[in-house]
Amino acid sequence: MDVVELLPRLHLLRFPVGQAYLWRDGDDLTLIDAGPAGSAAAISAYAEGRVRRIVLTHFHEDHAGGAGELAALTGAEVLAHHLDAPAVRGEVPGPSPVLEDWERHLHAEAVRHLPRGDYVRPPEVTEVSDGDALDFGGGARVVHVPGHTDGSIALHLPEYGVLFTGDTIAASPVDGSVIPGVFNLDRSQVLAACHRLAALDADVACFGHGAPVIGRAGAALRETADTYGSRG
Repeated sequence: MDVVELLPRLHLLRFPVGQAYLWRDGDDLTLIDAGPAGSAAAISAYAEGRVRRIVLTHFHEDHAGGAGELAALTGAEVLAHHLDAPAVRGEVPGPSPVLEDWERHLHAEAVRHLPRGDYVRPPEVTEVSDGDALDFGGGARVVHVPGHTDGSIALHLPEYGVLFTGDTIAASPVDGSVIPGVFNLDRSQVLAACHRLAALDADVACFGHGAPVIGRAGAALRETADTYGSRG
């Protein structure tokens, strides 16, 4: 696990597939996504076991795979949107993405880097909905952005100008450009969600994959929403 300080309160935790973010309010730590299975020990050690809550942007294994084990290690509360929570708990299989032809190789390569087999599921998941306020970051707001999964969420911290997009938006591994996320259930919904997130005019945007945008992120997101939205 690689750790990058983005802001004094905000650190990026990077894994072989995907990434998570650790937000600090004094001694109160919140983890946004939990990495794949096997990530919990490294996260707990870095956070000195003081993770209070784990907010999952969606149920995919590279974001939720470490949540159950980390909750067991730290006692952290796990939160997810009510539409994705059953998949997070392992009660139902989450629907597979509708892959475009050009995504198939990329998806197979990503899966190849994930641990094999099932993983520890959190027995309890606090379910959240669009507009809910969470007790961190000065009042983080849940933004429901279906499309990548039915229960995908973003988290907006208006007081700090920070936006966590999950996999709705990403940064290209080729040139760092801001793009709509891949491996979606419904690409048209993702494009609509890009417009909704751009309208929040965040200063910092933290993606599930790729380098975050630090400074004037809203402008970058608006350009992405306009460019890809026009392709429809």
